[in-house]
Amino acid sequence: MNRKTMAQKKSELMEDPAFKVAYESKEIMFSIAMEAIKARKEAHLTQTDVAQAMETKQSTIARLESGRAVPTLKTLDKFAKATGKRLRISFEPVC
Repeated sequence: MNRKTMAQKKSELMEDPAFKVAYESKEIMFSIAMEAIKARKEAHLTQTDVAQAMETKQSTIARLESGRAVPTLKTLDKFAKATGKRLRISFEPVC
């Protein structure tokens, strides 16, 4: 079976102008979601593990990782600590 990576699938989808406009309007949420998933996986934790460390529900973590929820800085900081990370925020130049 030939499975595509997330980057390959994103690249393919970004060729659709309507998808590109929709994606770019939600880019920050997708970035947060991708970073959260990456941090959790690097820590070898499940969503349930992170939820327990944060004293919340697994569904809360699922929403954060889906990009459907707008997390507060407090929530992001708790997520970072639960995954053994430190929350850092930066402003970068627009390309």
